[in-house]
Amino acid sequence: MAQTVCVIVSASDRRRLETIAADRNRPGKTIERARVVLASADHRPVQHVADDVGVSRPMVWRWQQRFAEEGVDGLLHDKTRPPGTPPIPSDVVARVVAMTCGPPPHQATHWTGRAMAKATGISLRSVQRIREAHQLQPHRIRTFKRSRDHAFEAKLVDVVNLYVDPPTHAVVLSIDEKSQIQALDRTQPGLPLKPGRCGTMTHDYVRHGTTTLFAALNVLDGTVIGRCMQRHRHEEFIRFLNTVEREIPVGKLVHAVVDNYATHKHPKVKAWLERHPRWSFHFTPTSGSWLNAVETFYSALTRKRLRRGSFHSLVDLQAAIKRYLAEHNADPKPFVWTATPAAIIAKLDACSV
Repeated sequence: MAQTVCVIVSASDRRRLETIAADRNRPGKTIERARVVLASADHRPVQHVADDVGVSRPMVWRWQQRFAEEGVDGLLHDKTRPPGTPPIPSDVVARVVAMTCGPPPHQATHWTGRAMAKATGISLRSVQRIREAHQLQPHRIRTFKRSRDHAFEAKLVDVVNLYVDPPTHAVVLSIDEKSQIQALDRTQPGLPLKPGRCGTMTHDYVRHGTTTLFAALNVLDGTVIGRCMQRHRHEEFIRFLNTVEREIPVGKLVHAVVDNYATHKHPKVKAWLERHPRWSFHFTPTSGSWLNAVETFYSALTRKRLRRGSFHSLVDLQAAIKRYLAEHNADPKPFVWTATPAAIIAKLDACSV
């Protein structure tokens, strides 16, 4: 027979329990416990209480006893209990951390989780927890290149000041070329994106040639002047400079940020600059092309138009790039630089530690 347990609930406790049971923002288990005690306060059999709330009889007895011992507050938290598995000793944790930061004693380049678990005698999941707690990710690696330019700070300040505080009555351009853009044509049509399945494309392709995109990003308004050419010699670079020269209003000074590619320092390019005195080149530091703002445009072009594109010919590729340029210039956004030279230098110093 079902047992009948007498639970005495005061008026104040009943009001608290009714509030908890009606609060939809509380955890479901807390609401369930309050309903158990409220149903038990009506002197109903345990089986009836269990059926009404939708729980087992042992659970009804458990929370009746907890309420009798601790009151309403006892329903709001779970009792602590000793872990089924003892915690990993601190010396084992320290050993895992130290070994993860060091080279493995075999031909692998880093410690895998299973190799670490085998070497330390703990489970793979324990190794993973220790790494998560200490923010260790040996499976990942980031590339870097620290500039060795002796005039790094001077060039950094020069370029950043152009972005942050451009000269009056002047145009600030970021100029570079994206070479070897391949016109790749996939051998078979891919399947479209569907719920539960990503889009597909074949791993093999047919090459239809390459093109080079010369681009000049206007930092102040975000527009881009671009032109595709077959090669990227100083001859093509001068032709592109002539194109940009025709686009810039008369009477404006032109400050151009360029990298240290040999084409940009060719004697004929220097002669062109002498014939156009309103132009000034500002070179980024060696191995510091990330300071060139037009690289952000090239990154977006690659991600949004080139990487997944399929082009049937070189003309098709060049037409796609021109359409992307037109779409970009229809709704340009100014380039905004926020990092100060001091913050950049501090971050570089921190990365080299």
